[in-house]
Parts: sequence; structure tokens; C-alpha cells
Amino acid sequence: MTQTTAITEAITSLADVQNRFGLVRIEDEQFFSEWYEGLPEITETEKAALDELRRRYLYHRTVGDLLEGTVLLLVMSPLLGVAGFYDPPFMIKAEPSVDLVLNDGEEVLRGRIDVLVLQNQFWILVVESKKTALSVVSALPQALAYLMANPYSSKAVFGMVTNGDDILFVKLSQEGSSQYG
Repeated sequence: MTQTTAITEAITSLADVQNRFGLVRIEDEQFFSEWYEGLPEITETEKAALDELRRRYLYHRTVGDLLEGTVLLLVMSPLLGVAGFYDPPFMIKAEPSVDLVLNDGEEVLRGRIDVLVLQNQFWILVVESKKTALSVVSALPQALAYLMANPYSSKAVFGMVTNGDDILFVKLSQEGSSQYG
């Protein structure tokens, strides 16, 4: 009989996600060279948009902690716009459901990705946000589980995790063994 569990209940630590999926963390900077090689210069328009994003975020942050939805609206949505992910050839899906089938179909882990960026059918970016009271690292196990649900495992997939105060980028490759960095 198949048992279905929420990803947020089954995966609560990096050890959980590493053990369940055989994930290995890679420390070598060459593994995730996309974050620092061959990047275009930031334009003045983009700088202005990022300055406005920062100003708005800090204004709202002065009253205290922000909930996940507010972080998504104030930080992630504008960043996706500046990065061009709202325009062709990309498509955005909000809160798509994902299922990870484990143990020969005996266990299903189910969750909802905050934002999924697609190019054609290929996953480009998985976005996970958390409220500001939580560490950004606490969202990493959940984000890695979502990245493991990528139906095109031959291609690397990227994640962006934020609590508003911090942003963490992650790359997952399932080519050969499952690795992230």
C-alpha cells in the first residue's frame, strides 16, 4: 500500500535529503561555475530596479519579521522580473505540485514548489521562500527534494532559496550520481 507524506514532514534536515536520495554535497567551486562565469554586466536599469527592491524590502522589514508570502512578493517576484524570467522563452508556474516516488512505489513524498521557472518543458529554476524568522539554510532540504523531482534528470537544475534577508543559490546534477552545491 502506498503511503503519501508531505515533503515538509518527511524531509526536515540535510541528512534526511542526503540519505533518502543519495545526495552528495560538492565543495569544489568548479561544480557550480555558472554563478560566477560568463555573467552579463548589470545594466543601470537593472541596478535601479535592484535598489528599489532593496529600499522596499528594508522599509517593510523595519516593522519586524515578514511572512513567506510577503518575502515572495517583495523579493522573489521583482528578482524574477529583473532576471527576465517573466518574458519569452520562459514560463512561470506558481505552486505546482510535485510527487517523488520512493521505495519502488511504496512511498510518495508530495509538495508544492513556490515558483517554478520553465523553458519549454525543462526546469530552469525552483524558487523556495521562507519567512524572515527562519534561517535560509532551513529551507535547503525542502528545495533539494523539489529539485530531485525534476522530470529531466539528465540536465542540471538550479534553485534559489530566500528568507528575504539572505539568498542561497543551489545547483543539483543527477548525471551519474546525485550531487549538489
